[in-house]
Amino acid sequence: MSQKSTVDPWTKAIRHLKKVDPHLKQIIGRVGPCSLSPREDRFGALVGAIVSQQISTKAAASISERISELVGRPYDPHRLLELGEDPLRACGLSGSKARYVLNLAAAVVEGATPVDQFDKGWNDDAIIDALTTVKGIGVWTAHMFLIFALNRPDVLPAGDLGVRVALRDRHGLAELPGPLDCHALTEHWRPYRSVGSWYLWRSLDVR
Repeated sequence: MSQKSTVDPWTKAIRHLKKVDPHLKQIIGRVGPCSLSPREDRFGALVGAIVSQQISTKAAASISERISELVGRPYDPHRLLELGEDPLRACGLSGSKARYVLNLAAAVVEGATPVDQFDKGWNDDAIIDALTTVKGIGVWTAHMFLIFALNRPDVLPAGDLGVRVALRDRHGLAELPGPLDCHALTEHWRPYRSVGSWYLWRSLDVR
């Protein structure tokens, strides 16, 4: 009877990042293995990303739990459309975020944003383009989806505040780096900028 493989899918990425970036090497040593793994509920991952926009992780988790109690897991876009805006607002979403969730649900139901069909035939830019046609989904949300739901390995969310703060701190910069600066500071991470970004986020929690 064969045993299921336990090989870390990010071993090669971690080896590369430790080799090319002494700052990341230290962070990786403190944080440990990368725990990124694909999410089967892609629609739910996008809803979660919308919920998380510009609020704390704790607040987002609380709202997501209320939505789960309302509609169950995995989220069903048809069910959300049936419920409409008011029940979602009662879960703690703002009116605009509730409408964004419903915009996404409609796009998925209508096939305009086929989240479950995104595969290797879709490159990162094509997926970003497909997602950002939905009102309420911007580039940041698309980047979070690529990294956390699809585990695309080479995505740099250069507009993310956590990434910018971590890069500033690790490189001793006087100010937060802008998107172009972030790309310049992480160019040598290619083709594993998603993994490098994940370690930057974790570095803010593990001192």
